[in-house]
Amino acid sequence: MADVIGLVLPFFGLIFLGFVVARITGQPTQELGWMTTFVIYVALPALFFQLLAKTPFERLTEWTFILGAVFSTFLIFAAMFTASVAISRGELAESTIKSLAAAYGNIGYMGPGVALLAFGPEAAVPVALIFCFENLMHFTIAPAVMAISGGRGGSFLLVKDVLQKIALHPFIVATAAGVAAAYIEFRPPVPIERLLEYLSSAAAPCALFAMGVTLALRPLNRVPRELVPIAFLKLVLHPLVCYVVLSWIGDFSETWMFSAILLAALPTATNVFVIAQQYGVWVERASASVLLTTLMSVATVTGLLYMIKSGVLPPDLIP
Repeated sequence: MADVIGLVLPFFGLIFLGFVVARITGQPTQELGWMTTFVIYVALPALFFQLLAKTPFERLTEWTFILGAVFSTFLIFAAMFTASVAISRGELAESTIKSLAAAYGNIGYMGPGVALLAFGPEAAVPVALIFCFENLMHFTIAPAVMAISGGRGGSFLLVKDVLQKIALHPFIVATAAGVAAAYIEFRPPVPIERLLEYLSSAAAPCALFAMGVTLALRPLNRVPRELVPIAFLKLVLHPLVCYVVLSWIGDFSETWMFSAILLAALPTATNVFVIAQQYGVWVERASASVLLTTLMSVATVTGLLYMIKSGVLPPDLIP
């Protein structure tokens, strides 16, 4: 247990430091802009490119793994969406945000940091693949359902917006470049390689600190009654479903399997709040879901890592 605490303490400690510093200094939200820009547009893309480019190309085309992980997330989204639509008698917009809160994990900010700390550099490949294809799903479903519900825009603008978000996201661009570099076995010159290493080493600490600041600057005015099913689906059922599905459909390495389960167990992504704000739907309660599932994940993620590190959770449910 001491090993697990030593593993998660730096991880959650960085989030906590960001939270405390933001509360003490009282800086406005806008002051976080450049750090967020550095993390999203420079540091994490450098990390993904560097590690993917060094990975044998055949390992980057594990379509069974990708489909299993994404399908697990879709099942959670569909379960929450179906229940919410039934209870609300057809309210599509709010049901979409609730479903994102239950299925869209913080795989951008938290994912690389915690997976690399827990499983080492080899975890970067499954993390990058899951990030790209799960975001492809979320960026497609959310605007599509919002358009159907009357939330925004026509069909042409919808398609254009979705394609831009998918094609131009820096994580996805960096992943595509890394896969291409692996395919042609390209290695950057030594000075560029050294720069990528510097940027990569800054990615996880900056991302986690920025997440803590974001949580501190986001007000919590009300706790949604839907938080209980959202938290259960996101923190408990999602990793369980991912574990069962991946065990059933394939035989993957321990690092890939546990990385996928860990990413599934992460709390609600801050992007859910951004999407809610963009459409003006369920905004305060989306914010509360991000904050409270993150607080709860201190216990659930620690428990999951303990089960993994102690051998309680086998790498394959169906050997």
